[in-house]
Amino acid sequence: MSVHEKTYGDEAVLSLLGQVYKAEISGVNRYLHYSFMIMGHNRIPIQKWFRDNAQEAMIHAITVGEKLTALGGHPPLIAAQLEEGHVHTVQQLLQESLAFEEQAIQLYKQLVTAATALGDIALEEMARDFVRMEVEHADEVRKMIRRPDAL
Repeated sequence: MSVHEKTYGDEAVLSLLGQVYKAEISGVNRYLHYSFMIMGHNRIPIQKWFRDNAQEAMIHAITVGEKLTALGGHPPLIAAQLEEGHVHTVQQLLQESLAFEEQAIQLYKQLVTAATALGDIALEEMARDFVRMEVEHADEVRKMIRRPDAL
């Protein structure tokens, strides 16, 4: 097999990495948008939290893009489709964030499975680390959504 030929598994991994890349780039856009739309007396810490998430999504996109090109792929120039709810309450934005995090968890879990099947330990470790980070984010968002008197 020449260097330029890819197996079916490689194509599946490249496709999945492209989906993850698009999701992370859309996360940058999503979280920046949310940070602009926060209003009210709690704006500053919540805005910072959304901006920190945008920065982390960018770091994930860079890491995934580097791995994608290392495996012979080409990062897509478009982000995943974003829905605009036009409701910008903190509660609504956090619920949308949770849905986004849960989608990311599923993509990264698929990547773990594909990397394991391919035998790419480095990719598998990267994907597992991202699963952990996304699960931690989702847990944090669930805590932010939960009412203090619900404990």
